[in-house]
Amino acid sequence: MVKELGRHFIFELFGCDPKALDDIKEIEKAMEEGAIESGLTIVGRVFYHFSPQGVTGVLVVAESHISIHTWPEFGYAALDVFTCSKDTDPMGVFSRMAELLKPASNSVVEMKRGIMKEGET
Repeated sequence: MVKELGRHFIFELFGCDPKALDDIKEIEKAMEEGAIESGLTIVGRVFYHFSPQGVTGVLVVAESHISIHTWPEFGYAALDVFTCSKDTDPMGVFSRMAELLKPASNSVVEMKRGIMKEGET
């Protein structure tokens, strides 16, 4: 039997609203709301606004983390959700961020993390 320790969702958001990509307060709010809606437990946070533009933010959650990096000048955001709980729905974070950023297109890759065979520690 094979088990995984976590799931890592890597979201690419293209053609986003440049103003939304540079709004640190709204990004933090949307990430927080998405985390709660997804069943994740927030235990810490760090958000930083770059000069002249762009935001990087991380929510540390009991189940792992959520991070975002934005490039308003390219209309692009990279969003990651890593969870070690099968009882959470990372797509809730994506949905809330997409509602704010309004991407013209997006993609997602799900990676299984810590894949182990029975008997491995």
